[in-house]
Amino acid sequence: MHRPLQANQPWQRQTQRDALQAADLDVLIIGGGASGAGVLLDALSRGLTAALIERQDFMAGTSSRSTKLIHGGVRYLEQAFKTLDIGKYQLVREALAERKRMLAMAPHLAWPLTLITPVKSWIGLPYYRFGLGLYDVLAGSQRLGRSRIESKNELKRACPSIDAAPLTGGVSYQDGQFDDARFGIAMVRTALEQGGLALNYCAVDNLLIENGQVVGAQCDDLIAGDRFELRARAVVNCTGPWTDQLRQQAKPDAKPMMTVSSGIHLLLNRDLLPDGRGILIPQTEDGRVLFLLPWLGKTLVGTTDDPAELNDRPEASQAEIDYLLRHLNGWLSEPIGAADISATFSGLRPLVSNPHGGSTSKLSRDHVIVTDNGLTSLTGGKWTTWRRMAEDCMDEVIAHSGLKAGPCRTQALRLAGANGDRAATDAALKALPDDIAAHLWQAYGDRAAAVLAQGPAERLVEGAPYIEAELSWALQYEGACRAEDVLNRRLRVGMLDRQRADAIGRHLVSKLEQ
Repeated sequence: MHRPLQANQPWQRQTQRDALQAADLDVLIIGGGASGAGVLLDALSRGLTAALIERQDFMAGTSSRSTKLIHGGVRYLEQAFKTLDIGKYQLVREALAERKRMLAMAPHLAWPLTLITPVKSWIGLPYYRFGLGLYDVLAGSQRLGRSRIESKNELKRACPSIDAAPLTGGVSYQDGQFDDARFGIAMVRTALEQGGLALNYCAVDNLLIENGQVVGAQCDDLIAGDRFELRARAVVNCTGPWTDQLRQQAKPDAKPMMTVSSGIHLLLNRDLLPDGRGILIPQTEDGRVLFLLPWLGKTLVGTTDDPAELNDRPEASQAEIDYLLRHLNGWLSEPIGAADISATFSGLRPLVSNPHGGSTSKLSRDHVIVTDNGLTSLTGGKWTTWRRMAEDCMDEVIAHSGLKAGPCRTQALRLAGANGDRAATDAALKALPDDIAAHLWQAYGDRAAAVLAQGPAERLVEGAPYIEAELSWALQYEGACRAEDVLNRRLRVGMLDRQRADAIGRHLVSKLEQ
């Protein structure tokens, strides 16, 4: 049995690799995004031995490229109301319960957020107020706050640049927001501290199939440059947009179930939301919604939803950037231009249909679980419902594999960084400048003092809160292997400000060469 990492113990890649090859695995999970990390935590909570492998970095794909919202699904609720679809009401209710769990799991990485929907017509105010009131009712005891009608003056306070002239007012409500990649890294670190194993930059070359059933995977270690095999009593496919490719290795005639769309986001230097509330623009000319959100010191704008091709490194096209700017500026009295953009990112969304579910004229982002010759695939869904998705997936795995396991025990899970003494952490940070102290608490929670112990508290770049000690922490304690892992998914600066990321990247060179 592999020994769990201790909270103060480095996360060494070679140690993980050696333990993986020596392990007697109940469950092997392929794919290191939110779903894969969730299944790993769920399997461990049931007393199973489990490991996760990922061909890029953990959270490198869709899971680090979201709109950063933890939500029950206001749009699902509107669809449910218009079509009287009881199933969608239930989906919203479940997601609202999971929203509250995510906020409790890691309060430093997830927090409540007030969103205001501006309204141009008088009929719109009671319409949105009724719908968001229903959202409150469905949340029940999980409610974060009450929705309410807001005046034009209140909208101007929330977003001074908004063009209030055509507005009648707005309706505000509460959802959650989070740091998606850091939340996911905390999930993986938590799993390692519970006895799980995880290896990034480990690609599946081929599935191992015996007697028509998947029993493991032949793996390429993209860091060491060699190949090895892993076997397990159950194999789970959590590869998101790439789900069908792995399914068809297990079963060449498997019916495809995936369609992919792209969603881009812009990060702006201008502080459009000075009091920390977000804006949800309810409908663009083509029926989408547009978010304007405060996020880690920047203003985030998104998102698009266009058909896309599979791509490990999706990028925002100029046409998509222009689309967001055009629609955003339609609501502002002070236009945003290209010079205001500090960074962009693009993510692939898995749109899934159940291959065994008959007619699927309408694609959904709800999760689907299928088993093909011993390979159980979990796909679809959204960040908010990762825990419930993982629970459903492991129920299916246990039913098909015959593994003896206990019940899921992730309902009250607390992630790494959310278990210690806040007062002690504050004491360790009190001598630091306010912006650095706030950043360290938000990113690392009660482990901020341990981060400080890794090196100097000197700024990596003037005017930003990132410090030298964080580079060592990311490389030694958070599984980062390459510069982009640190910049994009540990510090997040690569997704916030490309100029600062480039400057910090120069500091990383010597660290990576050590």
